[in-house]
Amino acid sequence: MAQQESFIKLKGKIGDLTFFKTKDGYQAREKGGVSADRIANDPAYLRTRENNAEFGRACASSKKLRDVLRSIILLTADAKMANRLTSRLSRIIKADTVNLRGERKVLAENLGMLKDFSFNAAALLNTTFFVNYQTTIERSTGTTLIDLPAFNPEVAIAKPNGATHYQFNAAAAWVDFDGEESTFVSTSSNSFAMNTTAVAQQMALNSTANSNLPIILVFGISFYQEVNGINYALNNGAYNAISVIAVNLP
Repeated sequence: MAQQESFIKLKGKIGDLTFFKTKDGYQAREKGGVSADRIANDPAYLRTRENNAEFGRACASSKKLRDVLRSIILLTADAKMANRLTSRLSRIIKADTVNLRGERKVLAENLGMLKDFSFNAAALLNTTFFVNYQTTIERSTGTTLIDLPAFNPEVAIAKPNGATHYQFNAAAAWVDFDGEESTFVSTSSNSFAMNTTAVAQQMALNSTANSNLPIILVFGISFYQEVNGINYALNNGAYNAISVIAVNLP
């Protein structure tokens, strides 16, 4: 590795040379590494090819799920969510005991590992909303229900500073990780004032009956600040909690 001694401090690439700074000063090195052709064909890199294939599958599955749930996860503000979801799906792929290494994929029977995944690491649902709600999934009718009991928001909600109102959001996704049959339905409650006791309510999501796809149920709470009679999203969703609360298999 070469040391830069010139008074000109370079960073970046020039031809086959890369210039960078370390704790020892500015340095330069020549482009190296294993060629793409060798990785693709050399038997010594079989494990690398297998790992790359499965990582690519995890990335594609993560993108598919994010695309299906796009409208509800846009309520949050977690820049690293996509990476965390890809990591969770990598674990799900590695749990595949049916296919050979390198060919493992997202199997429905392993999707339970998605439960409790939070789409906002800075606001977890179980540390934001302290109410025991009930979920019911009826595949025969395509109906999904979330039943919320009456509660006192001042006790049951860990509200962020400045929040005057809150709203519940729910979605059910029938996800086809191997095809194009995914469907999505969502609903939101009315907006409620923080200083008003909440009455019991039910959130209903209806879709195709007798689906043979896994159902991923997502639920969360979003916060708003009322100004002159209008509710504004609080800090661009930084405090909104949205998580996978159930996974139902066919």
